[in-house]
Amino acid sequence: MLTIYERGQPGYEDTLASLSRRGDEDLARVEPAVREILDAVRERGDEAVLDYTERFDGRRPESLVLTRDTWLREAGKVDPAVREALRAAGDRIRRYHEHQRESGFIYEEDGIRLGQRVQPVAAAAVYAPGGKARYPSTVLMTAIPATVAGVQRIVLITPNPTPEILAAAEVSGVTEVVDAGGAQAIGAVAYGTQSIAQVDKVVGPGNIYVACAKRLVFGAVDIDSIAGPSEILIVADDGADPEVVAADLLSQAEHDEAAYPMLVTLSRSQADAVDAAVERQLASLPREAIAGEAVRNNGYCFVVRDLEEAGRVATTLAAEHLSLSVSDPDALLPSIGAAGAIFLGYNTPEAAGDYAAGPSHVLPTGGAVRFASPLGVYDFVVRSSLICYSRAAISKQGDLLESLARLEGLEAHARAVAIRRAE
Repeated sequence: MLTIYERGQPGYEDTLASLSRRGDEDLARVEPAVREILDAVRERGDEAVLDYTERFDGRRPESLVLTRDTWLREAGKVDPAVREALRAAGDRIRRYHEHQRESGFIYEEDGIRLGQRVQPVAAAAVYAPGGKARYPSTVLMTAIPATVAGVQRIVLITPNPTPEILAAAEVSGVTEVVDAGGAQAIGAVAYGTQSIAQVDKVVGPGNIYVACAKRLVFGAVDIDSIAGPSEILIVADDGADPEVVAADLLSQAEHDEAAYPMLVTLSRSQADAVDAAVERQLASLPREAIAGEAVRNNGYCFVVRDLEEAGRVATTLAAEHLSLSVSDPDALLPSIGAAGAIFLGYNTPEAAGDYAAGPSHVLPTGGAVRFASPLGVYDFVVRSSLICYSRAAISKQGDLLESLARLEGLEAHARAVAIRRAE
């Protein structure tokens, strides 16, 4: 089922190059429709959000914003074992992200006090998809970093939230719940409506309409990234169990028909063994249709001559999830460039990162890890530069400042310095 290319075989390099550009998702196809939705939400507010929710979801919520008593009551309906699992995962996620806190800095040089202040944004919205599956884990992975950052207002936007989603919201420190999804929900929190106050940042994964909406509202608010289909790249040496490798590939393939399950092996025999294991395991997978289509359309294997070549392939593909299923992953790691989350060794399943390892599972896709990072506490803070000159310092540095200002033809800048020196 996997499309296998061996080093030197025709199509190997062309396919690798094509996959490195997999982030070029066709947002242009849906952009006109998304612009129409966003314009309507900006003009008509709640009514537009409700109209589009009725049109796309076949339901019209009585209220877009759930009262806190309402959603906490619904959250209380979850099985105690589920609540405990959410709390246990939440504790681990919180501990990891506490290491990402920034305190800023300050120092003095030649009578000039310089520094950086770090403080949380006032309000953030976290998106939890409501399409092919529901993801309480995504609520944990988006809202907890915001909580650790100190964000006071955290708005969960998700359509028709289940008790499990709401229980995750409670565990994560969410303060508001908006019962809406899609581009209309992104517009609601980005622009504000009659019942929903505008936020400063919107984060979280969603479908192509959500991704397009996030791109279009950037500037009115900040966003984390424009997420595409989920992806995994596994580098497996001959010591890796083919059944385990196949299970890891399918763990991503079952997310979406457009997911990318990708593999690098050191031998054709290992590639064939994993391919056979994928086919066997698919037969009993509840989401066989989804995972099967992902494997058939986007399942690729590259057979390389050595680990050095494996590192080059992994660097070229710059995957969201990178699993180094090799005997010495630490030795291979320095030869690999960017990746979203890196799973080291035979015993580390990607699924651990999805749920309870600690780091957020909200990661850049489509090769965007080359310039973007996993969602973290740093996504929910803003930094301010601190600058304070003493009288002696402005006098001493004045000639430099005035000459640079006049170099650019900005006389008022120069005079703003000169007038202080003359006092």
